[in-house]
Amino acid sequence: MPIYVYWGEDNYALTKAVSTLRDRTLDPAWESFNYEKIPPDQPDGIIHALNQAMTPPFGMGKRLVWLADTPLTRSCSENELTELQRTLPDLPESSILLITSTSKPDGRIKSTKLLQKHAEIREFSTIPPWKTDLLLKQVQQAAKEQNLKLTAEAAEILAEAVGSDTRQLHTELEKLQLYAEASQRPIDAAAIATLVTTSTQSSLKLATSIRDGDINKSLTLVRDLFSRNEPALRMVATLVGQFRTWLWVKLMVESGERDERAIAQAAEISNPKRIYFLRKEVQPLSFSALQHSLLILLELESGLKRGADELMLTQTKVIELCQLFQR
Repeated sequence: MPIYVYWGEDNYALTKAVSTLRDRTLDPAWESFNYEKIPPDQPDGIIHALNQAMTPPFGMGKRLVWLADTPLTRSCSENELTELQRTLPDLPESSILLITSTSKPDGRIKSTKLLQKHAEIREFSTIPPWKTDLLLKQVQQAAKEQNLKLTAEAAEILAEAVGSDTRQLHTELEKLQLYAEASQRPIDAAAIATLVTTSTQSSLKLATSIRDGDINKSLTLVRDLFSRNEPALRMVATLVGQFRTWLWVKLMVESGERDERAIAQAAEISNPKRIYFLRKEVQPLSFSALQHSLLILLELESGLKRGADELMLTQTKVIELCQLFQR
């Protein structure tokens, strides 16, 4: 299929997929003739992209036309829709039309419905930090692509360490690949603990120390995360995900729900077996404290986005959070 739609906010993974498609499509000797990236601010960019895609390539290889960060899957003029309807069914096999966007395509509009019929659509969304099974699958798939053997325990620790940061994941795998070549053995948990930066794991530890009301330990973890240049907003995203999960589990338990699958579905947890442990974690916590924790985290996120001093604001809000759970 010569038409691709890539969308999602995981810019690193999306850009990597674009590079792979580009390398697979273009002949290096003819790349300057057969490759064009059309920015979103180019006048009549969509029409120009369709016209270029209909043009036969020069020399060897195929032609690649990249319509970058386009609003095409969210809004489309009548003229653009007419051109899409005329062009997409007849796009030559010698051309590749690539459409990328950070936003999810709006399935209600005609242009998206047309692309769903003629294009291969791939999602590159960031995996929420609380969906640990998906994070583990992401690590296993990336390791497989690099022909890197990880033990089951090593894969789990690496998934905890890098979370949803695909850039860090590939950076760590490249580092581990050098280690594997030297040791000639599968990567085990000890190697991960020694070689991999565990910022996401520390964010989850921060959530646990806040839940325990431990101010000193929480502030130490905050300073540690900042010393590792962990983005404050990413730290907040991890905390929001964890406290949201605890809140949903607490809500379902207090409402009398006993079915672990129903609780898992409400909390968006793919593995119902985790509910047994989560129920123990939330048992001593008050529902009102968990509710208020999300309000404090919202205030923290809002303050960070308005340009407040990151370390000072984070420390202040972490103290407030710890005080909620002190018993």
